[in-house]
Amino acid sequence: MIEAGNAENATVETQPACPDGAEEDNDIARPEATFRFTVQNISQLKEQVLSPPCYVRCLPWKILVLLRHTSTPERQQQKALGVFLQCNGDCNTPGWSCYGLGELKLLSYKSDGVHLCRKLHHMYHCKEDDWGFAHFVSWDDLFDPENGFVKDDSITIEAHVMAEAPHGISWDSKKHTGFVGLKNQGATCYMNSLLQTLFFTNVLRKAVYKIPTVGDDSSRSVAFALQRVFYDLQFSDKPVATKRLTKSFGWETLDSFMQHDVQEFLRVLLDKLENKMKGTVVEGTVPKLFEGKMTSFIKCKNVNCTSTRVETFYDIQLSVKEKNNIYESFKDYISTELLEGENKYDAGEHGLQEAEKGVRFDVFPPILHLHLMRFQYDPQSDASIKFNDKFEFYEEINLDPYLRDIPATPAHYTLHAVLVHSGDNHGGHYVVFINPKGDGKWCKFDDDVVSRCSKQEAIEYNYGGKEDAPHLARRATSAYMLIYIQTSQLKYVLQEVTEGDIPSDLCERINEEMRYEMAAEK
Repeated sequence: MIEAGNAENATVETQPACPDGAEEDNDIARPEATFRFTVQNISQLKEQVLSPPCYVRCLPWKILVLLRHTSTPERQQQKALGVFLQCNGDCNTPGWSCYGLGELKLLSYKSDGVHLCRKLHHMYHCKEDDWGFAHFVSWDDLFDPENGFVKDDSITIEAHVMAEAPHGISWDSKKHTGFVGLKNQGATCYMNSLLQTLFFTNVLRKAVYKIPTVGDDSSRSVAFALQRVFYDLQFSDKPVATKRLTKSFGWETLDSFMQHDVQEFLRVLLDKLENKMKGTVVEGTVPKLFEGKMTSFIKCKNVNCTSTRVETFYDIQLSVKEKNNIYESFKDYISTELLEGENKYDAGEHGLQEAEKGVRFDVFPPILHLHLMRFQYDPQSDASIKFNDKFEFYEEINLDPYLRDIPATPAHYTLHAVLVHSGDNHGGHYVVFINPKGDGKWCKFDDDVVSRCSKQEAIEYNYGGKEDAPHLARRATSAYMLIYIQTSQLKYVLQEVTEGDIPSDLCERINEEMRYEMAAEK
């Protein structure tokens, strides 16, 4: 059995962090790369050898090859080739980490030969900066002519690396993505993820800037605190603080966030904004963007009696338990319940009647907030538990079948954000994947670190269904909230926001605060 592990006390020659002729910045910040290393005079290998660096996520990755002496089950000594993947090996600074996936491949020179492949995944850090296989291949198998691994006393190893953006080390989010993150100030759970989604709801950001906040107490005004967060996210080059916002909200402890889920937080925040917008030029913005309508009904089966009630909604809760995908959840949402037996409907003058109870969607809003019911009360354990069941959702969805009437404008939606939780109901880690321009180019927002990512990382990797998966740095990772924008409204919702859209008195007030803060720091 081949075990992955680190290369025990490996010593490496110092390499410059950015060698002359290094690739363009976009290349060294790339999320993945493939590179090869040819080792000459392999039969004379005595010590370890390191490949030149290949830069992924701005860190140097190298292939480490060495000779190992291992024992067989019969306790006989045998020679083996060890192959490892090293990350940031020349850095002695503690506190950094980078999660990486890799495949190491010993190439066969024969046209009909089979390459020897080994996959690995690891959280690299200062004390474990290499990971791989002490017994990648036995010395006898390496030199067996049938395998074709050795030609002219040389071998070639190919490495494919996929890595997340590193933490605890220099990573310029603004430079690599054009965006900045939010500081992790502890005890705020899902807040940073949600604030980023609201910031990238450009039409809302523009309206928030236009809320009159002159004279508001800066420590108590949610509107002004949000204006400041949005302004900093738009113009700062460094991660943005949120303490002022949590203070204005009155949610300064972990308990505050643990006692309220993301749905409650969002509703309270939007409600505060909606009230603050009343009587201003942006009055009605919140319902215009987020409000949908549905009709709940009870229809008697045997008499002509129907009760209906029109309701508004700002979000929809979808069940994930025993549902395969988002369409099954919508189908379940509008399925009817039969009221019969002891549960018959009181139809007034018609007495107790068998009836069907259900809801029908009348109108979906331009921006659709979908809360996936990952966390639910479990009567057996008398506690809230997380359902990490696999649940598929898609980049584009058609919700026409779930509307009561065929709409004039199709209810076609484009995925804009995926809010993700890793871990169980007692805590864990929160990140958000956002498609800022609605063009399929995704970014991952992990508190203060922002990085470009693939569509697969943003969507498929967050279906859930696996406690542990090699491509995920954390266990039990799954989406708990999805944000869709009506495709016909994408240009309107994601319209550009420039400095000219911010009232001059707000700019002056924020800049004055920033000057005061800089003076206080000095």
